[in-house]
Amino acid sequence: MTTRRSAIVPSASRRQFLAYSGAAVAATALTAAGCSAPTASTSAGPSGPASAGARLTKLGLDYPFTQLPLYATLVKLSTAAAKKHGVSLLTTNDAANADTRATNLTTWVARKVPAIVSVPMVFEATEAIAKAALDAGLIWVTYGGSLERQSADIQFSFRKGGTLLGEAAAKWAEERLGGKGKIAFLTDSTIELGRERTKGMIDAFTKLAPGVDVVAQEQAIDPDTGLAKAHAILAKHPDLNIVLGVTDAAAYGGFKALQQAGREKDDAKTFVGGQDGAVPSLLAIKQGTFCSRRATPRRSSPSWTAA
Repeated sequence: MTTRRSAIVPSASRRQFLAYSGAAVAATALTAAGCSAPTASTSAGPSGPASAGARLTKLGLDYPFTQLPLYATLVKLSTAAAKKHGVSLLTTNDAANADTRATNLTTWVARKVPAIVSVPMVFEATEAIAKAALDAGLIWVTYGGSLERQSADIQFSFRKGGTLLGEAAAKWAEERLGGKGKIAFLTDSTIELGRERTKGMIDAFTKLAPGVDVVAQEQAIDPDTGLAKAHAILAKHPDLNIVLGVTDAAAYGGFKALQQAGREKDDAKTFVGGQDGAVPSLLAIKQGTFCSRRATPRRSSPSWTAA
């Protein structure tokens, strides 16, 4: 986790919020993703005023990708953690729509929701909203990225998570396929987290397994898109061996596509891997499918793999 712009010693309410956002929202978000929050110091540099000593009773969590299976668990755990501190948690319902998200956040700023944790989609638009929040004396924490204007940010090693997944898949390909075969990547280019994870898994895999043919790189972060993209890939490459996803949700869609195409659940030449530790993926692991033989949650950026 990193924090930025320590210009002023934060007020009591601001310190309280940063503790909640780091310990409650961030920790529960990462717990929902299958890992514990990273150990780091927390500081902040507020740009707007805050009422000194005021007790924080409300904060907003804006996680725009509400279509992901991870979202429900994240909200459940974050709500419970906030409740322990007497804080009510507000959430948005963005459905991965940038315009809807901007409207929801602008409404929060207008209503002076005192503290906001937000995952950026379109960074340029988010910069303007974050500035408006700070100018209104609110607290803004960026989750999974960093803005020019913010109170703090919450980050973990995006690229490292992808690298670990790529390395695990490459090792499996060498052991099970003799360094040959076919792989498809389900990627994300829309936000910093997705781009870094994508680069990490592709660079690591292609470096360590140069004999495996990369037959597709398709944008997909949710199960439905992963399913559709994997079906299309399998139509051209029915002998596909490996699917790696930038999220567990996308990878799970690939997993279902392989099953629907008739792949045996314990096929020794099939590997599916994703990142986040979402519930459907963990259940697939528990049920002994071909994504079950080795789960590798990572503390900084979790992943699950099949071997």
